[in-house]
Amino acid sequence: MGKIETHRFPCGTCGSDLRFAPGERLLRCDHCGATEPMPAASPWDRSAVAELDLRSAVEDTLPEAQMEETRVVQCSSCGAQVEFDPNEHAAECPFCATPIVTDTGINRHIKPRGILPFDIDQAGGRDAMRKWMRGLWFAPNALKKYARSDQKLQGIYLPYWTFDAQSQTEYRGQRGTRHSRTVGSGKNRRTVSEIRWRRKSGRISHFFNDVLVTGSRTLPEDQVRKVSHFDLAVLEPYRPQFLAGFRAEAYSIDVMEAKNLAHAMMEEETRQLIKRDIGGDAQRIDDMRMALSDMTYKHILVPVWIAAYRFRGKSYRFVVNARTGAVAGERPWSPVKIAFAVILGLIAAAVIAYFTQR
Repeated sequence: MGKIETHRFPCGTCGSDLRFAPGERLLRCDHCGATEPMPAASPWDRSAVAELDLRSAVEDTLPEAQMEETRVVQCSSCGAQVEFDPNEHAAECPFCATPIVTDTGINRHIKPRGILPFDIDQAGGRDAMRKWMRGLWFAPNALKKYARSDQKLQGIYLPYWTFDAQSQTEYRGQRGTRHSRTVGSGKNRRTVSEIRWRRKSGRISHFFNDVLVTGSRTLPEDQVRKVSHFDLAVLEPYRPQFLAGFRAEAYSIDVMEAKNLAHAMMEEETRQLIKRDIGGDAQRIDDMRMALSDMTYKHILVPVWIAAYRFRGKSYRFVVNARTGAVAGERPWSPVKIAFAVILGLIAAAVIAYFTQR
C-alpha cells in the first residue's frame, strides 16, 4: 500500500489550517486572516496537464507516480464517495444532507492531472442559488426561508475525464434536395413538396480535443448537463493547495467506462459532421465506419458549490458551477399553493364563462 495523500496547510502565524481563496491565487487563514501566496504555474508545471496514453490506464499498468491513495467515506444514502479529513469522525453528506459517521476507507485511484480552481466564493455561490430559487413557482415557504438564510454551502471538486483522439471516418449516405411541383387541376390544383435523393460517399477526418465525461454517478444526468460547461483551456496543473479547505469526490466511473462514453459522444459528433459534409436539404447516413487513433486521456477536477435541503423527509440538492455561476437543482412543490392556484383558475374560468354567455 502506498502513502496516503493528505491535504493540510498550517498557517505560519497561528497554526490553524489555511484555505484556498476562490478567485485569488493565495491561501487564507480563516482564524487570523494571514495569507500565503501561490506562485503562478511555470511552463514546466503546465506540461503536467499533458495527455496520457490511454492503453496503460485501460490495461492497469500505470506507473506508481500516476496513482494515489486517499481516505474517503461512502454515503449509504446517495453513494457519494468523498474525501474527508482523517481527524473528522462525524459529518453530513454534502450531496444529500444525510448524517454519516466516517468509517474511513482507502481509495486507490488515478491521480488528477489538471484542476479548475474555485473562481466564485461561497457568497457568490449563495447569491446564484438564491436567484435561481426566486424563479421557482409554487415553491414551499420553507424553501424560501432556506434561501434567505445563511446556510453554508459545501465546496466540492467533482471528478471528470477528458479524451483526445484523431478520427478517420468513411461513410455512405444520401443527399436530399427539396423540390416543389404542381399537381391536380382546377380547384384541386395544389403545390406539393418532395425530396429527391442521390447517393454520396466521403471521408471525414477530425481531431477530438478534450471530450468531457463525468466521473461521478452521484448527481442526476440533467444536473450534470446544466453545470458542466467549463473552459478547459485554462486548466491548472493539479496542486493540492487548490483543495485546501475543500473536498473532492472520488470517481465512480473508471477510465474504461468513461472511454466508452467518450466514444459514443465522438460517434454522435461525427454523425453531425457527416451530415454537414453531405449537405443539401436533408441527409441520410447509410453506413459509417469511424476509426480512432492516438487516443489519450487525463483525469481532472472541477469545482461546484452544493447545498442539500430536506423537506418532508426528502432530500433536495442544488448545485452551482463555481466558475460560471450556472445553477441546477431539484425542487419541492407546495401542494397548498398548487391547490390554491387551481381554485383561482377555476373561479376565473367560471367568471369568464358567465359573462361570455350573457
